[in-house]
Amino acid sequence: MRYEEWKNLKTTPDPKNPFSTLFEYEDGSSFYVEPAFYTQLMGLKARLPDDYPDVIFEMERAVRKNKKVVFTAEYECPLTHVEDYIYLEITDITNRLRVFVQDKNRGSDYGD
Repeated sequence: MRYEEWKNLKTTPDPKNPFSTLFEYEDGSSFYVEPAFYTQLMGLKARLPDDYPDVIFEMERAVRKNKKVVFTAEYECPLTHVEDYIYLEITDITNRLRVFVQDKNRGSDYGD
């Protein structure tokens, strides 16, 4: 998959995590983007296009600060398994920016 947001960064294939893309900065900082996280990111972009650049900037800031990050849809059940990386969900990024998106995809509380 091609990610326009990070097209200037080096990507490295990781045979142990073939579904996630590993990006690397020149300073050695690196991060994985899981497909489900990217889907969430694109949903945010569609709903809140004015906030999207800030979200990408905050993701970069998190990587620069922590050096090794996995952007995952669910940190309790990640697709990517690597040691010494921190796992961040989309809300870890958006909450810091005070960008809140209501999850309307959850099921009803009422039975049929």
